[in-house]
Parts: sequence; structure tokens; C-alpha cells
Amino acid sequence: MNVSDSKPGLVGLAAAFAASLCCVLPLTIVLLGLGSGAFMMVTMQFRPILYPLGLAGLAAGAYLYFREKRACNAKGCRMARRGLNRVLLGLATVLMLIVTYVDFFIMSL
Repeated sequence: MNVSDSKPGLVGLAAAFAASLCCVLPLTIVLLGLGSGAFMMVTMQFRPILYPLGLAGLAAGAYLYFREKRACNAKGCRMARRGLNRVLLGLATVLMLIVTYVDFFIMSL
């Protein structure tokens, strides 16, 4: 398996996980009883940095995927790791939707 074949999906997934570090991860750790509110407050400080980086990374992953897909269609070849990239980008998108929901709707209550 060549890592560059699944680069778009991995970029999107890494970006979504990085963005979720400020919101979903601390909330999960506190709800499981493994951390404290202080831990959550420390990690939430980085929300203005991590959330936009996560969105930018997800957009970069989607751009890389569609650029590669367009290049393969132009050459008449089949895109390598097409299914894996779609799954990873879908997982990253779902994770970013969860982060957005938690950050903007639940945390504002």
C-alpha cells in the first residue's frame, strides 16, 4: 500500500482529529471520568486555532481527492485507493460536523 495513494483521505482525517482535540476529546475524557474540568478548560483555549486549521485541512483533503480524481479521469486510468479515500474523507467530515455541533450548539447553552 502506497501512502501517497491515500493522501487526500489521510489529510482530511488528520485535520478533523486535530480540530476535535479542542472540543470533543476533552469533553469525552471528562464525561468518562478520566480527566477534570481544568483539563478541559486548558485544551479549550486552543479552539480558535485548531478549529479553523481543521476546516482548512478538511478542505485540503477534499481538494487533493478531487484533483486526483480529475487527473485520473483525464488520463483514463482508475484512481488508486478510491474507496479508502472516500471512507476517510467521509469519516473526517462526520467528525468535523460533530465538532461543529458540540462547539457552536452544545457549548453555547
